[in-house]
Amino acid sequence: MPGFDRYIGIDYSGAETPNTSLKGLRVYLATGDVPASEVLPPPSPRKYWTRRGIAEWLAERLAENVPTLVGIDHGFSFPLRYFEVHHLPPDWDEFLDDFQHHWPTDADHTYVDFIRDGLRGDGAARMGNPRWRRLCEERCRGKSVFHFDVQGSVAKSTHAGIPWLRTLRQQFGSRLHFWPFDGWGIPAGHSAVAEVYPALWKHAYAPEDRTPDQHDAYTVATWLRQADHDDRLHDALHPNLSPPERGIAQVEGWILGVG
Repeated sequence: MPGFDRYIGIDYSGAETPNTSLKGLRVYLATGDVPASEVLPPPSPRKYWTRRGIAEWLAERLAENVPTLVGIDHGFSFPLRYFEVHHLPPDWDEFLDDFQHHWPTDADHTYVDFIRDGLRGDGAARMGNPRWRRLCEERCRGKSVFHFDVQGSVAKSTHAGIPWLRTLRQQFGSRLHFWPFDGWGIPAGHSAVAEVYPALWKHAYAPEDRTPDQHDAYTVATWLRQADHDDRLHDALHPNLSPPERGIAQVEGWILGVG
């Protein structure tokens, strides 16, 4: 029996500011009976979604008390080495607060590069190394969350997106399950948010007339819906990891679907 009634796929972008309308920000939504379709931003002078707009829209959906699984394609945390170097406790909630304090990328008129260049925040006190990779990135040969300025990089979207996870965390508390930080199993009736990597699944679906960004968001919503109906989701939520690996992953995060 499916665990969710609604599935949301978000293709993310870390470009420009939180209030900038970005072509690369795309949202698709599916339900148990209805295939994934694109969700457009509310009518406004802005043609595309903004990061702030997506966070506000997502909060509205999650408040509707409809069990919803959300997949977002940016990193939710950093490699264990980052915690060690910066003397941070291995606690995701404390990480969220500490990161947003040094990298306030949810602030108006703030580019990720403003903080990288020392014009805002205090990013210099919380830098990472592109050679550091999370265990899940090693498993799927993904790029480091600190590997900026290269094709296919997730560094900028990760640094732009993490403060908005903190916002949702503050709004919903234990009512919203952040996987796997809150546990590998998601309680029945709860909504959940998980990190995804569309490249794992997108080749299974014809792109049709969708742009690459649209197709990534469509892929996530479609896969989540289908996997929840054929037991693949259960297996994805419980990857084959040793106890020490599970402990690391509950600090670093995990990409749904990586074995």
